[in-house]
Amino acid sequence: MAVSQRDPSLGEVLPAPDHPVRRSTGEHAAVYIRRLIFDGRLRPGERIPQEQIAQALGVSRIPVREALIALEREGWVTIEMHRGAFVNALDEQAARDTYELFGLVYGFAVRRAIGRGSTGLGAQLDDIVHRLTGTADPQEMNRLAIAFHAAIVDAAASPRIKAVLRAMSGLVPGNFFELVPGAIGVERKGLAAIAKAVAENDADKATASYDRMMHRQGALVVSLFAERGLFGEVST
Repeated sequence: MAVSQRDPSLGEVLPAPDHPVRRSTGEHAAVYIRRLIFDGRLRPGERIPQEQIAQALGVSRIPVREALIALEREGWVTIEMHRGAFVNALDEQAARDTYELFGLVYGFAVRRAIGRGSTGLGAQLDDIVHRLTGTADPQEMNRLAIAFHAAIVDAAASPRIKAVLRAMSGLVPGNFFELVPGAIGVERKGLAAIAKAVAENDADKATASYDRMMHRQGALVVSLFAERGLFGEVST
């Protein structure tokens, strides 16, 4: 892979992380690197400046290397022996697939939850949806959406579903509802449809609603990434 003529390792000062890092973990470093790519600080084909990233985070290079290994598995970077790690041009279909897969897994979870006849789940989801209608704040929206999905996963009572979700990661490095235009409306409508289906004990409708919502969110992410040039050609 050719290295871009614009090489951040030559001295460009990287921004501070959004939130101070309290411990040296690859997870924090991975989030930070994703954000650098998302914000256009690192472009496709560029070498990732590991030393500068470690300094910006206040950590050693060990968690940075751990982050790069994880990001390579996710398709964000390619690690080349004796040369370093380079930013990949993201694939549009892979981005769509990410959210389709979320729809499948959560759809499976809601089907299991309904099948188990989880007591109180419908009322719990209705309460969250009611609170969703009263806010346009991205932070509150994010908190409530997480609570909604977590309630369904908990009601499904399946360790395997939780393990699969832990292995998955979203593509937007930060508050999804703050960064993705239109995401609040799609999520609010989708969660309301899912809650209604759960109240009716209609597993097919709940599963279809999850699939439809995640498909729409994926389309919004693809539009945003295309606008930011993240699907562009690798720099040379």
